[in-house]
Amino acid sequence: MSGNRLLALLAVAVSAFFPAIAAAGDGPIQDNSFLVEEAYNQEPGVIQHISTFSRSRESGAWVYSFTEEWPVRGQTHQASVTFGLVDLHAGPGTRGLGDVLLNYRWQAVGNGETPVAFAPRLSAVLPTGDALHGLGNGGTGAEINLPLSVVLSDHFVSHTNLGGRLVPSARTPSGNGNLASFMIGQSVVWLAHHNFNFMLEAAYSSTDIAAHGVNLRTEALTVNPGLRAALDIGGLQIVPGIAFPIGVGPSRGDNGLFLYLSFEHAFRLAGPPEVDASAKSSDAGRG
Repeated sequence: MSGNRLLALLAVAVSAFFPAIAAAGDGPIQDNSFLVEEAYNQEPGVIQHISTFSRSRESGAWVYSFTEEWPVRGQTHQASVTFGLVDLHAGPGTRGLGDVLLNYRWQAVGNGETPVAFAPRLSAVLPTGDALHGLGNGGTGAEINLPLSVVLSDHFVSHTNLGGRLVPSARTPSGNGNLASFMIGQSVVWLAHHNFNFMLEAAYSSTDIAAHGVNLRTEALTVNPGLRAALDIGGLQIVPGIAFPIGVGPSRGDNGLFLYLSFEHAFRLAGPPEVDASAKSSDAGRG
């Protein structure tokens, strides 16, 4: 069964489930897009646990990531950590822990209640992955991302990302040297229902490794149609999602499957919530 046909069947199934979902809350989903960040920090007193899984249909390689997000003394500041497991499906030694990211994000403009939000992120990249087997960059680096979210209408929201990564002393299978990558992403979310969204994303990245006077460049371009839904159970919100990445241009033929799952709930150590947690849970996922 093709990805587009499966996506359509899932949409029908979730639509039939709308009455049960609708009873859970009355606010729109505001969660991470799948390949693109949304510019909404966690609200005070609420934390989020995000899991993603992507697998290439052609090579069988897969990546699992887990991100833990916490507000820091309010919604203006947010701390998070991202772990990853990688299987390149390329022989012994190509499965294991990837690099770890320690993230800080500043809600510079707006929030989930405003038409425009902007929340730049700065991350430290720790070389915990085996670089010689392609599981990491092999050096300590920094990453920056500039997510901008704009409400286009009552039913459409856009999210734009611009960012990059710098690892001054990288070690990779393709060479050792300075690694610099650039990424741009765009998503459009159709709020078909306050607890059910259709999503279309596009993400481009290029990575350069400069070593011994030679520059090695790799590029990737992915279009990612998908959908997500939300279910509130008391003060807990669960957001599952599914998408079907399609490689185009330099990534032509590299198609796959993307799964998303987040849990968001109130937590006393994350500070006092702005309002009652059960009332805010439907504003999910300030990721």
